[in-house]
Amino acid sequence: MASASANGVPGEFTPPAFTELSEVASAGSNGSVLFATDDWFAPAEWMLKDAEPVFLPGEYTPFGKWMDGWETRRKRVPGHDWCLLELGAPVKIAGFVIDTAFFTGNYAPRVSIQGGTLDATIKQMLQTSIPRKTGPDGMIGTGRTAEEVGMVELIGTDQWDVLLPRVELNPGYEQTRRQYFTVPKGKQALVVSHLRVNMFPDGGIARLRVHGTVKLNLTACLTGKVPIDAIAMLNGGRCTGFSNAHFGHPRNLIKPSEGTNMGDGWETARRLDRPPILQVDEGGILQVPGCEWATFQLGTSDGCWIERVCIDTNHFKGNFPDNARVDYGGLEEDPDRWVPLMERKKLGPHRLHEFHKGEDLLPQTTPATRIRITIAPDGGLSRVRIFGTIARD
Repeated sequence: MASASANGVPGEFTPPAFTELSEVASAGSNGSVLFATDDWFAPAEWMLKDAEPVFLPGEYTPFGKWMDGWETRRKRVPGHDWCLLELGAPVKIAGFVIDTAFFTGNYAPRVSIQGGTLDATIKQMLQTSIPRKTGPDGMIGTGRTAEEVGMVELIGTDQWDVLLPRVELNPGYEQTRRQYFTVPKGKQALVVSHLRVNMFPDGGIARLRVHGTVKLNLTACLTGKVPIDAIAMLNGGRCTGFSNAHFGHPRNLIKPSEGTNMGDGWETARRLDRPPILQVDEGGILQVPGCEWATFQLGTSDGCWIERVCIDTNHFKGNFPDNARVDYGGLEEDPDRWVPLMERKKLGPHRLHEFHKGEDLLPQTTPATRIRITIAPDGGLSRVRIFGTIARD
């Protein structure tokens, strides 16, 4: 295990490699809170927000200072605060990012994280017996009774595997707020679907991010040969490379939720090789020399027979790409070999485009394990879906 913090000096810090893997705890990745011992100043759900933390100097609630994260009361009874999280998908966790932004005199001084699984019966019991409030304020101003905490303790989550041993955190100043922790190698092979996040003894955390490799449920996918979104992050898809990500990252394209705004997609800078005067061909496709691309590994190593491609330009009204094409890579080991799946297709603003097998897609000669999305000349996409069946007898 190792930890590091950005030192605030541009160009001197590079986040660990595990941050390029799928992130499965945030709200946009379907992460959720099942239980928390205390949500007095700020509910645990806010720790999973997709947006960067903010600080509102004059904002107060009836329960104290408004803070953008999870913050518990100053503990005056035995024990420590903790919460249970359900991740967006079962995952082999490689590392954690804990952000204490703006929690300077009230951050959690120490934390640990454990991982395990909860079956549907226990999850239903939690949601029925100790439901979480929804709405803009959520669970703010609440705390669990000793009886409620004791009931949940009976589940035995304190005996789960320790993925992050107890460590000290830094305060939420810009130079020290982001803290990175690598899961010990002996625990990186574990597949977990739930986390227990322990604060010792109390305090606040602005954001929690969990990165790893999603485990695709092949048994469920193969039943009935129902098409799945093979590129989806929650089905094990992941971004493996890109040419430009100036305003957004292509990993956003495979999130399960709809894009919330332009920042929640992939947007490139405007290419400088754009011709001074633009022209189109007979099909209305812009004639430009340059393009941008992003590559993805599909969730199954067995390959996929693709039936439908969905490209969404939601929110991109004045900066959508003119056109897009899709290529695939097969089971062969050559990562540079790409086969056309869809020739260049015209795109429009703020809409969902669907392209179907037999109409828009070219015949496959081998199951696809990799996908390359190419846009021209530049611009932004919100989401991409690649539906198909897994190539296994």
